[in-house]
Amino acid sequence: MIQFNEIKVGDYLIADNAGDKKQGEVTDLNHNEKQVCINNGVQDFWYETVQLSAIPLDDTQLKKLKFNKEVNADGTIKYMKGAFRMMLLANNDFSKFEIWYRDEHRHIIHPIFVHQLQNHYYDMTKVYLNEEVYN
Repeated sequence: MIQFNEIKVGDYLIADNAGDKKQGEVTDLNHNEKQVCINNGVQDFWYETVQLSAIPLDDTQLKKLKFNKEVNADGTIKYMKGAFRMMLLANNDFSKFEIWYRDEHRHIIHPIFVHQLQNHYYDMTKVYLNEEVYN
């Protein structure tokens, strides 16, 4: 289960409506009831946090988020979106990696989920990480 306090508007999560699981974007938060409004691409629905699950961070998700991938000669992998960078020690190894934006560097020492990367990205850039393309 995802903790309510780590969910932010703009995050991508999976919502489970009686077994029908769909990925969607958080559009609103009800702090009093601890409910999350998710847009599934068609319309908005409100969910309890027990109905939500995180999306594992992987190459497919980074491609959806419009990151460019660069394979380095030493086997490391760099993902780039605008001035934001991620460096993996090996292809598809998201167990620990480094992220940076300008002068700020963060070392991630365990696998994280898409919404957590989105929150790091926003904290560092003040821009929402979504499927838009940035140069």
